[in-house]
Amino acid sequence: MTAILEAHALGKRYGRKQALSECTLSLPAGRVIGLVGPNGAGKSTLLQLACGLIGPTSGTIEVLGGRPASGPEQLAKVGFVAQDTPTYAGLSIADHLKLGARLNDGWDVALAEERIRQLGLDPKQKTGKLSGGQRAQVALTLAVAKRPELLLLDEPVAALDPLARREFLQSLMEYVAEHGTTVVLSSHLVSDLERVCDHLVSLVASRVQVAGDVDDLLSTHFRLTTARRDAATLPEEMRVIQETHTERQSTFIVYADKPVQDPSWVLEPLGLEDLVLTYMGQEARR
Repeated sequence: MTAILEAHALGKRYGRKQALSECTLSLPAGRVIGLVGPNGAGKSTLLQLACGLIGPTSGTIEVLGGRPASGPEQLAKVGFVAQDTPTYAGLSIADHLKLGARLNDGWDVALAEERIRQLGLDPKQKTGKLSGGQRAQVALTLAVAKRPELLLLDEPVAALDPLARREFLQSLMEYVAEHGTTVVLSSHLVSDLERVCDHLVSLVASRVQVAGDVDDLLSTHFRLTTARRDAATLPEEMRVIQETHTERQSTFIVYADKPVQDPSWVLEPLGLEDLVLTYMGQEARR
């Protein structure tokens, strides 16, 4: 599996604050990757390092075979939409598209204009007058019209209402289906990621807690309920991630390559949100 991003012991410090530390991960190409974690986990810092907005304090990061923002060719390969989906309030949509064309040699004029038309937006309208969802769509248009190989999205739908979030994600998936761009979508809204992502990375306190294709993760994680028992008595092929006990009952979240059945217990598949929260909780108890 070809990696589109490789980080090893990656760290970023701002004065006394360590925003990211000892982060090691490998992201596959050709996927829509969900980057999930609590606030302060280092998601935004990682994406800013990946697009070259900031440089690392320690460790290494390589994107598409090169150092982020190392030159015009490298910059052209990566599109980025920041968390606040920034646009210039005093400029019209058309002005933004003209600016994008001047700054990007590979700018696709037809793609940009067609996206704005499909969205039903007036190119003459200033972005300061747009709704949050519309500004997010304009920011996405600016990112994709440069035809990047990698598209980085830092919680672009966090402040949007449910309908605007759905429209944004639908628009994103239509673009990905047509152009095959690799996407890294950061969010703490697992329900949104579940609809669009086929690969997941859970980042907690700079450490990767779990990573893999969504289908593989869901097929290997289970909730096991049984009469009260110690975790050590479960089959060796089961790795216990979390356990809770009452006076009469035990519940385990387990990893297993394949289901191990026993008539004395109930084994259920784990949903993606429960899986993510389980790994987050494991970090919190350390």
